[in-house]
Formats: sequence, structure tokens, C-alpha cells
Amino acid sequence: MHWDRDTERPKCSDPHHAHQLFELHVHLTEVVLPSGARIVAASFDPQAPYAREREPDYGLYLDRRWAPPWPHEHVDWPDFGVPDDAAGVMDTLSSVLARSRGGQRVEIGCLGGHGRTGTALAGLAVLDGVPADRAVAWVREHYCPRAVETAVQEAFVLGHSS
Repeated sequence: MHWDRDTERPKCSDPHHAHQLFELHVHLTEVVLPSGARIVAASFDPQAPYAREREPDYGLYLDRRWAPPWPHEHVDWPDFGVPDDAAGVMDTLSSVLARSRGGQRVEIGCLGGHGRTGTALAGLAVLDGVPADRAVAWVREHYCPRAVETAVQEAFVLGHSS
């Protein structure tokens, strides 16, 4: 369970629960896939979620908190998990890749920019020709070492060979 401790009250009030504090760093990071396709990976910044030097032409968001003023869509994808409709998500990622290859500025984001966003980037890397068994490492090297947070997310990527 996540909350912005500066603007929200904790959702868990059990004094016996061991709460963990995670460092939050904001991503608005351009990732260049091996083919040269460019994707901007974003985390949700509650202070200024839509502040950009240049707005994207299209956004794919993996968390419903996103409601940007530019054209976008959402994918149902649980935090720390994987989507129920894996094939549908891979089709959507294929569309995102085609948009980028066609010259559009495309953005992908979730809440923290690591688990779901990292997994989506790894899926894009597979679609772009990175072997599935190397895609997570590729994303961690070219985007963020914290990308792809759970074993189930790693398995999701492995299940999608190029």
C-alpha cells in the first residue's frame, strides 16, 4: 500500500504493523530501445504530475491516478503484479512501439515508475528484439536499476519471447 506521506494520511493505522519507508524518486526518463524507438518512462509526481517541457503525443498509463490533458489510455495492471490480459497488454505495447517508431512522442507511466513501468519497458524491449531472458537486465541497465520489482513481473517478461 502506498501513499504520499507529505499530502496523505497513512492508510494503515495498525501500530503493530511494521511500516516501510521507500525512497521515492521521480522519473521522466527517455529510454531508447535498440531500434532507436524512444519511450518516456514516467512516475506520478503528485506535486506536478503533468509538468513537461514537451507534452507527449500519447500516453499509456498503468495506474488510474493518471488523467493527463493529452491523448492517453489506461491498462488495468495491479501494483506489484501483472495484468490479467497479458496478450491484450502485449498488443497495446506493440501499438505503443509503432507510435514511437512512427515519430510520436510516447510516454508510459505507473505510480512509482519501477514495477509496472519497468515491466512494460521490458515487454517493449522484447518486442524490439531483446531476448526475453535479457529484457529485465536490459531495462535495469538502460532505465533504472529498480525496474521490475517482483518475481511475477519478471516471469511475465519471460513469457513473451520475441
